[in-house]
Amino acid sequence: MAKIRRDEKKEMPALNTSSLPDIIFMLLFFFMTVTSMKEVTYKVRIQNPEATELTKLEKKSLVKYIYVGTPTDEFKKKYGSETRIQLDDQFADVSEVESYIINERSSMPESDQGFMTVSIKADKETRMGIITDIKQALRRASALKVSYSAVQRTSY
Repeated sequence: MAKIRRDEKKEMPALNTSSLPDIIFMLLFFFMTVTSMKEVTYKVRIQNPEATELTKLEKKSLVKYIYVGTPTDEFKKKYGSETRIQLDDQFADVSEVESYIINERSSMPESDQGFMTVSIKADKETRMGIITDIKQALRRASALKVSYSAVQRTSY
């Protein structure tokens, strides 16, 4: 009769790591495509106002932001505690908003220029006078699609 079992104990085979680099690169590419980079550093304090009727902007690449609020603690010594306007990463005056929008529109592809939206992210304590001045500058720049950033009101 043939001997089916051997008396020798078999050792566990070594773990095959040949596919490990492929897995690591797949994860790397996944996180590179999913992660979005922070576009601007806030130099003004913004606490969004609350609203009930909100709609989400569809194409964020067509949106240009204007930030309005009081400077953060690190900029209060230099710029004071009055309400300031931030365009990209720089403080600006109302007189600079028109040229900023015109430059931003000209940097976009011609097919998208008509769909550009300006979003005003203003602190809820911001006075309407500065918002009105910004809107007048936007009218002079022919930027007539304006949205206001807000958060959903949780209670009525």
